[in-house]
Amino acid sequence: MQEKTLYTTLALVVLLALILSGIAPYDRATWLLEVAPVLIAAPLLIWSYRRFPLTQLLYWVIAVHSLILIMGGTYSYARVPAGFWVQDLFELSRNPYDKLGHFIQGVTPALLAREILLRLRYVAPGKMLGFLSLCVALAFSAFYELIEWWVALLAGQGADDFLGTQGDPWDTQSDMFMALLGALLSVSWLSRIQDRQIDPAVPTARAV
Repeated sequence: MQEKTLYTTLALVVLLALILSGIAPYDRATWLLEVAPVLIAAPLLIWSYRRFPLTQLLYWVIAVHSLILIMGGTYSYARVPAGFWVQDLFELSRNPYDKLGHFIQGVTPALLAREILLRLRYVAPGKMLGFLSLCVALAFSAFYELIEWWVALLAGQGADDFLGTQGDPWDTQSDMFMALLGALLSVSWLSRIQDRQIDPAVPTARAV
């Protein structure tokens, strides 16, 4: 019951943030593009909860990821106030908030891939599990960059806020590097926490 209360609270926080962000975003089209992953993931998480509940760690990470996306959609990544504060603090040439988004974009897929591969016993614990989790995270990051490219081709100049490159010619490469760093964090620092939480969930995975 305590876990259900936690998950319900996380879901309500994300839902409230989503509703508030949608009231008067900087640009409605950009907002919809940025929060689309949240709108897609939420029903899938609700549907899969009984059959394949994820670890508490992963639900926390997904909630944080959702809030980062929602914040980026509200202001557009290049205009998030917290990013300007970091930019001024470290005297950066651009608002770095989008890099936080791509960092967590590496954390979440890596943890999700690791949990699925481990719980369904596709891969045994070890270095190969970590390597494949990194590969999934990088593949997801690369595919997201392709989506941004396709949106840019369809929307033309209107996609500038969604892309958030801020004139950086190496934006795509640095985005993928941040995703790699996030994935490395997942498989190195968070894996033990995930393993401790996976143990009681393994019988559920066998029943899928």
